[in-house]
Parts: sequence; C-alpha cells; structure tokens
Amino acid sequence: MRRYVIKRLAQALGVLWAAYTVSFLVLDFLPGDPVSAMAGAGADSGQVDPAQLARLRHEYGFDKPVLVQYADHLGDAVRGDFGDSVSTGRSVTTTLSDALPQTLTLTGTALLLAVVLGGSLAVLATYTSRRWLRQLLLSLPPLGVSVPTFWVGLLLVELFSFRLRWFPAFGNDGLPGLVLPSLTLALPTGALVAQVLAKSLLTALDQAYVETARAKGAGRLRIHLRHALRNASLPALTVVGLLAGQLIAGSVVVETVFSRDGLGRVTAAAVTAQDIPLVQGVVVFGALIFVLANLIVDLVYPLLDPRIVVASGRKGSLA
Repeated sequence: MRRYVIKRLAQALGVLWAAYTVSFLVLDFLPGDPVSAMAGAGADSGQVDPAQLARLRHEYGFDKPVLVQYADHLGDAVRGDFGDSVSTGRSVTTTLSDALPQTLTLTGTALLLAVVLGGSLAVLATYTSRRWLRQLLLSLPPLGVSVPTFWVGLLLVELFSFRLRWFPAFGNDGLPGLVLPSLTLALPTGALVAQVLAKSLLTALDQAYVETARAKGAGRLRIHLRHALRNASLPALTVVGLLAGQLIAGSVVVETVFSRDGLGRVTAAAVTAQDIPLVQGVVVFGALIFVLANLIVDLVYPLLDPRIVVASGRKGSLA
C-alpha cells in the first residue's frame, strides 16, 4: 500500500510540473506584450515612454532569457509565489485565494449533484424490469452530454428566474444563488456519470458472480446494489476524478453567464488583459485541483477493489 501511495504522489507531482512547464511555454509564445498592455499602450509600445516599459519589463522579469525566467518562476512557484498580477499589481496567490472559495463551492456542489443524479439514473435504468422505461432512461445521458453548458444555463435562467422567479438569475446570493449555476454544471456532468455507470452495471450484471449470488438466494435489489454496483463503480469513479478538472474549466462559462465572482471570471479577465502571471497561476491551481481529485480517487480504489494494490505491487517488483 505504501508503494502504491508513493507512486501516485510522484505521478501527481509530475502532472503539476508538466502543467506549469507547458503553460509557461505556451504563454511565452503568445503574441502581444503584457507590459505594454499594462502601461496602457495595447500592442503598440511606441505610445509609452520606452524607459517606463524597460523598467516594467525588468520589474516583472520579462527582460531575462526564457530559460532564466522559467527557472526563477519555477523556484518561486514551488514556494507558492506566482508573482504579481500585471493588470492589478496584486499578488497572484492572494487573487486566486480570494476567488477560489466561490468556485470550489460551485464546483463541489455541482459534482455532488452530478454523482447523485447520474448515479440514481443509472441504477434506476438498469434495475427496472420495464423495457420501455429502461430505454427511455438510458437515452437521457447521451442527450445530456451533447447539450452545451451555456445553453443549459440560459434555459434554467429563463425558466426558474424570469418566469417562475424561484431563484436569482445573477450574483453570489447565498444558497438560492448557487442552485441554478450548480445545476448548469451538474446536468451535463451527471449525464456522463450516468452513461458510464449504466454501461458498467449492465456488464457487471452479466458476470458469473451475479449468477452465484442468485443461486445462493440473494434478492434482486441486494445483488444490484451490493454486488454489481460495487464492481461497476470503478469506471464511474475514474470519470468523476477526470470531471473535477472539467468542472473548473466549465466554471469560466457558468460564472460568466450568472455573473458570479470566482476563478472563472478571474481567468476571463486575465486572458483579456494578457496577464501572464495570473493566467499561469490559474492553470497551476486548476491542475492542482485536478491532481488532488484524482489522487483521492486513486486512494479510494483499493477500498473498492484491493486487487488494484496487489497488481500495482507486482508491476513494481517486475520493474
């Protein structure tokens, strides 16, 4: 088990390093001059005093060679320092720390709703003995996956805010203001969870151990929930870990549609302003959340199937 955990931690650190390196290289090759934009000259640095531009480039380290910038910034990032925002002058870490709680609340609620709604739909669809109902329920996840997130948000706002007036359409107004944004994120995500879990459940119900459980007198509900669901949940659990990062990305659209403060709006503003330190901080923070979610999933795996640790140990000994 210790070797399994150490291996997963090493992989997590590798993903974070790769996310930082790729984002640094991509942002370095982007056209435009963030220092000129900060000085109010757009892309034309000739409208601003060259001495002022040179001072700003030196202050933010943009006058150094790329490899030196990378080494300096990587060392600072390891200590949790991503520099200062080019557009606001505030610390990137402080800016993200202020915005992160709202986004985590939104994405955490959306992920919980997605698991509950998607899991319930998959269990009900595979448990019912009525063929027409099963086909109807199994047709819902592909439809939910194909619907754009922004369209879902606009539809929910039109129905529940403007017509029924049940929930506010915009802002961070406590729990009522969280309902529609979290549902907007949860519905497509839950559809994907339901699609994967339903397929795994149908496969699990055809396995030999299910027939053995029936032969021993186990009831249909017990077989479905205790035997089949436990084995079928591994692929769905993998999807949930991957969706954690996707929800962070989806929050950019949702927070814009619902005018919510959070990491999504910070990202949109940073990209518009060509704020390289802030954009890179957002990328690394997003990768950190993705890594933590998948690390938790990897550590839950052995609880559902202890054979995973055994297989990992055998591979390590062979290597």
